[in-house]
Amino acid sequence: MSAHSASVLPALFISHGAPLFATEPGTTGPALTRWGQALKEAAGTGLRGIVLMSPHWMARTPAVMTNPAPATWHDFGGFPQALYALHYPAPGHPELAREVLGLLQGAGIAAQGDDNRPLDHGAWVPLMHLFPDASVPVVQVALPVSYGPAETYALGQALAGLRERGVLVVGSGSMTHNLGEFFGGERAPAPYVAAFSRWVESTLERGDFSAMLDYRRQAPDAQRAHPSEDHFLPIFFALGAAGWGGPQRPRPDYLSREVMYSMLAMDTFALAAPVPAH
Repeated sequence: MSAHSASVLPALFISHGAPLFATEPGTTGPALTRWGQALKEAAGTGLRGIVLMSPHWMARTPAVMTNPAPATWHDFGGFPQALYALHYPAPGHPELAREVLGLLQGAGIAAQGDDNRPLDHGAWVPLMHLFPDASVPVVQVALPVSYGPAETYALGQALAGLRERGVLVVGSGSMTHNLGEFFGGERAPAPYVAAFSRWVESTLERGDFSAMLDYRRQAPDAQRAHPSEDHFLPIFFALGAAGWGGPQRPRPDYLSREVMYSMLAMDTFALAAPVPAH
């Protein structure tokens, strides 16, 4: 794991898997915990908060959570009762939310605040592993329903400067996400999962921005890996915040390449790059 600069935090992409990830952490959960602890130690008191995009908040227009005390939302059904007893009492951060709104509006993205938004499981489930004590304030950013890779990248890019202000910018999604195969009973990793995931990794390593934006056509088995785009788009939020499409194009520092339930690739990686000059 790379050392973290206290002055410029990395951007992070997390595959949050199924809600069961909260209680069945595999190897990805402990990897997140170790990484989060190292980040806290490096950043010290300079870690102000988290700005996170989850596919479980999709909105008609760009929106930012301004709720000072977001509830833990169990936005799923049919899982073991133990999951519904879990709570992640991280505070919100209205001041940071206003900062996010200002940056988005300054970039021509007409975002609005949402005072009532809770933390959906795309946020609180991975954050339970990343920061188990729930001490770091969280601000969620909605994924607009009309956005594709380029628009989601631009939204993250508008927030890149937050990383030098003590903010960890996180895209929480899934490297692969075909829920139609979730209950198939097979547990060996499906071959297409590795093919798609390693294509993404090699594309990020090469810094091939145009190929990433065109992943639906260029990546192997993209349609099977993602019948819909919602769980992959947060990767572009993280890439934009890291400035990966610019001249720096940092290489991904992988925390996990685990596969759960044969079809959920849990690939999780950090991107550390200088913030663009102002």
